[in-house]
Amino acid sequence: MNNQKITPCLWVEKDAKAVAEYYLSIFKDGKLKDYRLFENMPDENGNGNSGSFETAVIELAGIEFSILAAGPMFKFNEAISLVINCKDQNEVDYYWEALTTNGGEEGVCGWCKDKYGLSWQVVPVEYFELIHSDEPAVREKALKNTFRQKKLILSDLK
Repeated sequence: MNNQKITPCLWVEKDAKAVAEYYLSIFKDGKLKDYRLFENMPDENGNGNSGSFETAVIELAGIEFSILAAGPMFKFNEAISLVINCKDQNEVDYYWEALTTNGGEEGVCGWCKDKYGLSWQVVPVEYFELIHSDEPAVREKALKNTFRQKKLILSDLK
C-alpha cells in the first residue's frame, strides 16, 4: 500500500507501459508497481464502446507516479515540471543525456524536456548553496552563469 498522500498523474496519449518502461530505464532504482489495460469501456450513458485506456503506476526515487494513457486531449507544458536534485556533475550529465536524447530537447538554465514533453530541471544540489550564498559575489556569479547555460555545469557556476 502507498502511504504517499498525493500522487502525480502523468496523462499521455498512448502506451502507458512503454512510458513506464522509458522512465524506469532512466531512474534505475525505479519499479513498475501496476499496469492495467481497460478495454471496451462503456460511454457516459453506460452503452456501447467508447474505447480503451491504460494505466500504470511506477515508483521513481521513492515517489509514486500514476500514468494514464487515455488519448491526446491533454499535453504536458511547463506549468508542471519536475526537478532532479543531483549529487554531482556526473549525475547531472547522466540525467541530462537520458532525458534529452531520442526526442527530448534542451532548454536553458538546466531545464529540458523528455521525449513525451515533460519538463525537467536537472540541478546539482550544490547549485542551491551557490545561489543562496551569503556572499553576493558567489550568488551573482552563479546566477549570471546559470542564464548562459543549457545543461548546468557546476564548475562554471562556482
